[in-house]
Amino acid sequence: MDDSSAVPDAITFEQAIALTQALMADIELGNLSEDQIQSTIAALVASENGARGFFVTYLTDDRTLADSPSTAVVRALQSAPETVAELLVKNLAMSTAMAIAHRRSQNEAIAQGSDRVQQRTVKLIDLVELPEVNQKAQKLQQSAATGTGDYQAFLDRWGYDAEQRQQIMAVLQTVKHVNP
Repeated sequence: MDDSSAVPDAITFEQAIALTQALMADIELGNLSEDQIQSTIAALVASENGARGFFVTYLTDDRTLADSPSTAVVRALQSAPETVAELLVKNLAMSTAMAIAHRRSQNEAIAQGSDRVQQRTVKLIDLVELPEVNQKAQKLQQSAATGTGDYQAFLDRWGYDAEQRQQIMAVLQTVKHVNP
């Protein structure tokens, strides 16, 4: 993986996952400069499929790279504020709700994986400092609280119950750039 030219314009979700896996391996091996990392991630998050594939891979990866995102990662994410903000807010909600679901199913190991995704997402939200995150988080809080609004279809699609919606609202309130 040399640079953003490795990212196709019409990237599929599956291609984005594979490219992010290769990117993370190259980062771990020290094969890429900060500029190469930034340009590749910026190219990935420029499209919804690329951004979705990046986040699903980056946030769930067993390596610790996502625990301390580099400046290159943060700058790349800032290059696509609308798409990135949407996915950060949804990933925070999903990881929060899934941790509850996994604990209900007595699957603590998987619940801890959801907790890790939640913690990594909170860290990224704090680091990217995008006003769009605040706007989208407020809309998601409204939908979780009222059962209406911009994120109601999202909440309904995943079947989140009252407890999960309460936890989603609570975690959104803890994020320092989200002011309900």
